[in-house]
Amino acid sequence: MGRLIVLGTANAVANEHHENTHFVLLVGERAIMVDCVGNPVIRLRQVGIDFNQVTDLILTHFHPDHVSGMPLLLMDMWLMQRKRPLHIYGLKHTIDRAITTMTLYEWETWPNFFPVIFHRLPDEEKSAILDEPEVRIFASPGEHHIPTIGIRIEFPNIARSVAYSSDTEPCDAIARLAENVDVLIHEASGASVGHSSAAQAGEVAQRAGAQQLYLVHYPPEAKPEALVSAARTGFQGPIHLATDLMEITLV
Repeated sequence: MGRLIVLGTANAVANEHHENTHFVLLVGERAIMVDCVGNPVIRLRQVGIDFNQVTDLILTHFHPDHVSGMPLLLMDMWLMQRKRPLHIYGLKHTIDRAITTMTLYEWETWPNFFPVIFHRLPDEEKSAILDEPEVRIFASPGEHHIPTIGIRIEFPNIARSVAYSSDTEPCDAIARLAENVDVLIHEASGASVGHSSAAQAGEVAQRAGAQQLYLVHYPPEAKPEALVSAARTGFQGPIHLATDLMEITLV
């Protein structure tokens, strides 16, 4: 059975209690990070995950509050003598900039670096990221300031599914991606260009037929009860405000 641990829940401006939004998924022999910020090795240790367990990294889009920790993660893995490959997935826009960032750090001069395999995803709905017996992951484009993806995670063995919007305005592609999921994790930054409010997140969850809604990427100073109340105007199912280091139950 998969475990989904929320490593951070804040929007772009984090605080001492809320790191920027990112996750880690544990399923079978894989540990899959979704976005990478702050000091990733420390955050992983806080939830009992060793850096060497991480097999895959999905980058939703190339904004600092989603990718700023990637160079530090790669450097720390190298300094701690990682040998196993790491797979990194994202749109061409994202991957090209990730490689440029590492080139600026001159990572090609770091001796005995472990294999990093980059995967450029097509900018189309439900493009496959992983297709394994224990987990299937798909991506669809959202609507943000720059190219971005939301993801859908399916666990065939337990017939459960999770979708994550990443940063996006309410849009048809993300609603379709989240169709009939058991859990929808949706951003709640506030209604603005490229983002969604808690009320809009609720509307997307209702439209998609999601069973539960978790709000993330919210302003840390926001009142939890106000966010949940706003989401409840559009969604009739259970609503949760995600918190840092919590585990989302999939059963």
